[in-house]
Amino acid sequence: MTDLPWWWLASGLVAVLLLVALLRWLRHFGQVVQAERARELFRLQHERFEEALLKAAAETGKPRGLRWLSCVITGDAVLVREKPTHGIVALVPVTVQFEPVEGSDMEDVPAAREPRPTTAIFTFAKGEWATTGRVLFNLDPHQTVQQSAGRYVEMSHRSR
Repeated sequence: MTDLPWWWLASGLVAVLLLVALLRWLRHFGQVVQAERARELFRLQHERFEEALLKAAAETGKPRGLRWLSCVITGDAVLVREKPTHGIVALVPVTVQFEPVEGSDMEDVPAAREPRPTTAIFTFAKGEWATTGRVLFNLDPHQTVQQSAGRYVEMSHRSR
């Protein structure tokens, strides 16, 4: 067996490096397209999401002693990547309003009827937005990212 000339080895290495760079670029491009699609779908359907959030949150039974009356999206969604899953999550500023359940501990609490700022969590999977009704009270989306201990990484308008 004859030894290959050094330039064959060098050209093979360059070809592998170019292939790796191309695959990384394609992956990045796919993530950007997915993020922009998610952002646009959320913009187009946000009124439907208020209803879905209200229904899902009411089904959780939380907070105890309160009935969900309404939820209104009050600002733009902040798109983040969830580190454990690498999935896209929308952190959405929402104002929710409750009424105490008759006979509950909350019935005589005046603050129970006050509108509350929350951050609702929506996930984007298989081309659709969904919610489990999870909300974080007294935090806006940016505070949620800051207090997530690195779980959420904010995506710029153009995803990284």
